[in-house]
Amino acid sequence: MEINISTGTVPSKKKFVIYGTEGIGKSTFASKFPDPLFIDVEGGTKNMDVRRFADPPTSYAMLINYIDHVMQNAGICKTLVIDTIDWVERMIVNDVCTSHGKKGIEDFGYGNGYTYVAEKVGQFLNKLQELIDKNICNVVLIAHAQIKKFEQPNESGSYDRYELKLGKKTTSQTAPLVKEWCDALLFINYETFAVKQDKEGKKFKAQGGERVMYTTHHPCWDAKNRFGLPEKIPFDYSSVAFILDDKPAVTEHSDKKPAEPDISGPQKAENAPTVRQDKPAETVQENSNEKFDLSDFEEISPALVIPDNIPKELQDLMRINKVSEEEIRRAVAMKGYYPENTPIGNYDKDFISGVLIEAWEQVYDLISGNRTPF
Repeated sequence: MEINISTGTVPSKKKFVIYGTEGIGKSTFASKFPDPLFIDVEGGTKNMDVRRFADPPTSYAMLINYIDHVMQNAGICKTLVIDTIDWVERMIVNDVCTSHGKKGIEDFGYGNGYTYVAEKVGQFLNKLQELIDKNICNVVLIAHAQIKKFEQPNESGSYDRYELKLGKKTTSQTAPLVKEWCDALLFINYETFAVKQDKEGKKFKAQGGERVMYTTHHPCWDAKNRFGLPEKIPFDYSSVAFILDDKPAVTEHSDKKPAEPDISGPQKAENAPTVRQDKPAETVQENSNEKFDLSDFEEISPALVIPDNIPKELQDLMRINKVSEEEIRRAVAMKGYYPENTPIGNYDKDFISGVLIEAWEQVYDLISGNRTPF
């Protein structure tokens, strides 16, 4: 086997995690990245003029379906923004509990539930890594911040520090995965300073309030970057634009030459997977304000009628993949779960959530195999 050795930097898409206090402008900041497309898990971009999947994911399977759509449609965006990762973690917790027939994560006992959650978060990050490896788009994860007491083993006393706002009991396993995965973990906060209010120096008043980004680790917050950024930079997209070769900007903290502006438009990755749809994929123009709804995946036939008594999470998956109730009932009957004439609304709720939604990929593969080719 021939072994090759290379030198120099390797061009690739970038992975950012942006976190900070509520309402500080994290989503607005992410909207400045090149040609962004939002998966708004939290619903926090309703008042923003951004491109998004119009229907927020109602299940983990639906979230993965959106990511697969981006992967199968190279050029649909240059940056995928997931808002927020802490809400994704909640979705994963619910998915793990449902798939194991548990009412809550504590029902597993001995911390097994948290291990399952960490494994699934790792799988989720690996899914996003595929977008990077295939050079499809940058990925930005938005997160909230929380303040936690921290005590170093070799020091006396404790102090407050900002961390990613992941689950109170899962954070010790999932937060390290997120922090290790990204190229830059940027902490956004208001910079304040104390001003003396009396001659004796006993009274002080906090002033300031300018928003800044912290890019390196500090005892009071988590942060990192692989781009040589200063410890503190203005909370403005121009501070990081050069990293993405988005603008020919020269900054004080870098001796890099300006990058040539990208005027070629969205590029299609080589060997991109085939799109699972009836009509050819269309490239979305950069800076378009188009919003994606479920019909962007496939044209939904007017004959596709989904009963209202089917849970919304399953309805969304059926619409995205153009699957009728009859096709699901046929697949379920083939596996011997229910007679084919049993309406989905009469299925056991745990069966719908634990089998049809949780294992949707396998269900859809079975349905696709049953379809008569043209």
